[in-house]
Amino acid sequence: MLDEREFSDLYDALRPQVFAYAVSRCGRQLAEEVVSETFTVAWRRRQDVPRRAVLPWLLGVARNVIRELYRDEVRHAALAEALHGWAAEAAVAGGDVGEEVAQRAALLWALTALGDDDKEVLTLVSWHGLSSREAASVVGCSVSAFFVRLHRARRRLEAALGEESRTVRRLTPKEGV
Repeated sequence: MLDEREFSDLYDALRPQVFAYAVSRCGRQLAEEVVSETFTVAWRRRQDVPRRAVLPWLLGVARNVIRELYRDEVRHAALAEALHGWAAEAAVAGGDVGEEVAQRAALLWALTALGDDDKEVLTLVSWHGLSSREAASVVGCSVSAFFVRLHRARRRLEAALGEESRTVRRLTPKEGV
């Protein structure tokens, strides 16, 4: 296992090469994040860092970090596209289109304020129609733990909806001004 001094020396010696690899794979904008995460993983797994051929091991870690970043990006883009599609469908469904769009926009805004875990819990039961037992299986927890997560996610969504409402009121021009 590497001690602090050895790890610091390793970081100083190999950071430029890991950074160059990251830039070549994902561009300068994400390279610092990739390098940071790569060395964080290396620090946590100090016992696994090989004494020889350290650079290939670090580049393998960086490759996995980049892959995970792209997965997250694709997942977020897919969710945004799905949410926009659902909002468009609701607008076409009838009723007061303006009110429907405003409600959907408020909900979408509130969802963006939530963490990924909360979004997942809420969408599994609300949009995907899974039972609590099925959703608990998806997220890998017990049904009772899922109920707790769902309850907390609903509370945070309510709070986010309340915050969105307060923000809209602050931004809306007052009559007679």
